[in-house]
Amino acid sequence: MDKKDLEIEQAQLTMEYPRFRSLVGGTPLVDVTNLANPKVVGTRILAKCEFMNPGYSIKDRIVCHIMEQAEKKGLLKPGMTIVAASSGNTGASTAMVASMKGYKSIIITSPKCSQEKQDAIRAYGAELIVTASGLKPEDPEHYMNMETTLCERNPKAYFGINQYDNQLNPAAHYRTLGPEIWAQTDGTVTHFVAAGSTGGTLSGTAKYLKEKSGGNVKVVMADPIGSVFYDYFKTGVLRKPGSFEVEGVGKENIPGAMDFELIDDAIRVADCDAFKMCHLMAREEGILAGGSSGLNVFAATKLAEMLDEPATIVTVLPDSGIKYLSKVYNKDWLKGLDIELDEDAD
Repeated sequence: MDKKDLEIEQAQLTMEYPRFRSLVGGTPLVDVTNLANPKVVGTRILAKCEFMNPGYSIKDRIVCHIMEQAEKKGLLKPGMTIVAASSGNTGASTAMVASMKGYKSIIITSPKCSQEKQDAIRAYGAELIVTASGLKPEDPEHYMNMETTLCERNPKAYFGINQYDNQLNPAAHYRTLGPEIWAQTDGTVTHFVAAGSTGGTLSGTAKYLKEKSGGNVKVVMADPIGSVFYDYFKTGVLRKPGSFEVEGVGKENIPGAMDFELIDDAIRVADCDAFKMCHLMAREEGILAGGSSGLNVFAATKLAEMLDEPATIVTVLPDSGIKYLSKVYNKDWLKGLDIELDEDAD
C-alpha cells in the first residue's frame, strides 16, 4: 500500500456518519404548480416532501421532539414503555424512534389504519392494539382514550406521547417545519395550506410563519368532508361528524393542539378529489404520496384558482403512498367507494 492509499484509508476510518434518526427534517420543497390552473400568472404551489423523513412521514418531527424533551425532564426513563394513540403515522414514528432509543412501545389505532401502516408498526417491534370500529370519541375503548387509561394506571411504567393535546406537538413544527419553509422560499411564502388532525402541523407552522412575516402569511385549513373542523371554524359549533376515508386528517372532536385563531380560511375536500389528486401526482410528477397529500394539494390548487394576485402557496405531503398501496392505489378498493379514476373513464 503506497502513501496515498494509506492516507485515503485513514481518512475513511476517521469520517463521521450520521445515525438514521438524525435525518429527521430538512425535507425538499418541490414545485407542483403543474397540477393546478392558477387564476393569475406568477402563482406557484410548492410542497414539502415529508414522506422523505426516516419513518416516511411528517410525524417523525413531533415524536423525536416529544421524546427528547421528556428524557431531558426525566419524564421518560430507561425501562419505561412508550404508548401512543394514533391513526397510523405517529404510531409508526413512535415505534421506530422507540426502537432506536431502546424503549418498548405500545401503539393503539383504529381499524381505519391501513394494513401497511399496521405491518410497519409491528416490524419496528411495537405491540399493536387495534380497537373496535364505530366507537364514539367518549367511549373508554376508543383508541384515543386507551393511551390515557394505560398511562394513568401505571405512570411509572408508561409514558404517553399524547399527540392530540401535547403542546410539544405544535412546538416541534414551530421549531423545524416553519423555519424550513421560510428559508426554502427565501421569505416569499404568502399562503400555507394544510389539513389538521391533531392540529400540530397547522398550528405550529402557522404560528412561526405569521410571526416571521408580521402576520402577512395567510393560513388555509384543508379539511375532509365529514370532519368537524370546517364547521367549527366557520360557525363555532361542534356538529355531528360524518364519515370519510382519507387517513390521518380531519377529526370527530377538537384536539388541544389545534389553534383555530391562527387559521384564516378553510377549504373542504371530498375523498374522491383527494384520491384522484394522489393518482395525478403519481402520473404527472412521479410523487407517490398518501391520501392526506392529495387532499392538501387539491386544496392548494383550489386556492390558486381563487387568488387575484400572484402568490407562493406552500403545502405539505405528510406521508408516502407506499403506506396505502392496498387502499388509495388499489382500484378495487376505490371502486368500492364508487371512485372512478379519470384514466378509467377514457
